[in-house]
Amino acid sequence: MKKVGIVGSSGYVAGELIRLLINHPNVEIDFLFSHSNSGKKVGEIHQDLLFSDLKFSSEINPNIDVLFLCLGHGNSKKFIENHTFSKQTKIIDLSNDFRLKEDAFFQDKNFVYGLVDFQKKEIKKADFIANPGCFATAIQLALLPLAEKNLLKKDLHIHAITGATGAGQKLSETSHFSWRNNNVSSYKAFTHQHLGEISETLNSLQKDFDSKIHFLPIRGDFTRGIFASIYLETDLELDAVFSLFENYYQKSEFVFVTKQKVHLKQVVNTNNCFLQLEKIDGKILITSVIDNLLKGAAGQAVQNMNLLFDFPEKTGLELKATYF
Repeated sequence: MKKVGIVGSSGYVAGELIRLLINHPNVEIDFLFSHSNSGKKVGEIHQDLLFSDLKFSSEINPNIDVLFLCLGHGNSKKFIENHTFSKQTKIIDLSNDFRLKEDAFFQDKNFVYGLVDFQKKEIKKADFIANPGCFATAIQLALLPLAEKNLLKKDLHIHAITGATGAGQKLSETSHFSWRNNNVSSYKAFTHQHLGEISETLNSLQKDFDSKIHFLPIRGDFTRGIFASIYLETDLELDAVFSLFENYYQKSEFVFVTKQKVHLKQVVNTNNCFLQLEKIDGKILITSVIDNLLKGAAGQAVQNMNLLFDFPEKTGLELKATYF
């Protein structure tokens, strides 16, 4: 059994991570670090975990096997600077502190970008993982097979709508029920922070990639999930594109390619990504759907942990969608 610690354990992503790890057969949760909730039972904060006897703590065990950092962006670096762990401790960070190549080396640590279907071999050999962003995961999975074959020659147009949990648990003007309910809005048009990691991954596969990425993120009137639509011009026929995607993901445990219409209920509460392909008027349309809290965050983090410790990749992640 591997001992696990979670820092920043009161948010939405941490709640999902705790839920997954409680049911993981190869790990034991050693501590849930939280100054503000120390001494409280986990079910007082994450009410779906009312059955659990786990408690939040202000104490840290430096000798755990894996540390998950579920902190706000910018705070993971501060935490690592102020705390020391054993040489055996692997770290999986869910913020954006180490995702870009210019940030990957920190102190004596080299963080490997944890997009599993992009570089599984590198992840298996790593000690420190930078878990990808949720939008970045959905969008990159829709583009990896094309980038590998040097086919991203035209501008990319992306429209992606996300649930309210994507904004985190802390209340803001746009996360209040009275504002969010029966409402849709855009934000960070063409400037979203996930564009950096998307571009770096695509450039790693397609060295001459210099196409523009036109990305419109949308706030949706629902709780969780990302529905991303990506289109670009191509001379390839649909069957040829479909074969590229099937070949690329033939060994993937959680990415599935289809010509059927997809929707969020198929993937919410799972670690799956469904990719739908269409060809319309000289354009390939790729629809990518994931659960932003699982495949886009906690689920992918557990998938990375499974790879680090050579557990079967699907361990603890064979979840059924909440379809009805």
